[in-house]
Amino acid sequence: MSTSSTSADAGKRAAAAAALRFVEDDSIVGVGTGSTVRYFIEGLASRRGRIEGAVSSSEQSSALLRAAGIAVLDLNACGPIPLYVDGADECDPWKRLIKGGGAALTREKIVAEAARRFVCIIDPGKRVDVLGRFPLPVEVIPMARSLVARKLVQLGGQPVWRDGVVTDNGNWILDVHNLRITDPPGLESEINQLPGVVSVGLFARRP
Repeated sequence: MSTSSTSADAGKRAAAAAALRFVEDDSIVGVGTGSTVRYFIEGLASRRGRIEGAVSSSEQSSALLRAAGIAVLDLNACGPIPLYVDGADECDPWKRLIKGGGAALTREKIVAEAARRFVCIIDPGKRVDVLGRFPLPVEVIPMARSLVARKLVQLGGQPVWRDGVVTDNGNWILDVHNLRITDPPGLESEINQLPGVVSVGLFARRP
């Protein structure tokens, strides 16, 4: 293992451990998706008897939670939850995010919206001055893939179909390259309004 990967791994573990202190006893915890969240789930397993359960943003995380002995709950039966913990692919100085590298962006956005507090756990390598170095994921209804891709080209991006990937919702992902996102809330709203878009991996409009 290289020194850089070891350092990144240590950063992820440290971020996950820091997030555990926000977990309240007898509460329901929203849990995101990704490599850093895996470490959070490992830590959460040590206190599984002190929480009611978890709401998961992906089938992948649901499997990890169940393997750790943590009950996975339906958000529809829970109502608002106190805490959602997730990672990000990029974070700018104003804490606006690109998420969706794991293709779970829509469910992540739903659980984040249902939570009173969203704690984002990232290692230092995810910090950027301007969003867009990481390709922006957009979840689309399959029949609208080409239509949405043409619209994204008009917005200045280069969309690439993540071929072979189907989201937990049965949809497809377009990864938009070559963007320099100077107005994340504006672009989030604009892409979300495109017919055929389920959700965009910009998390910028949440207060």
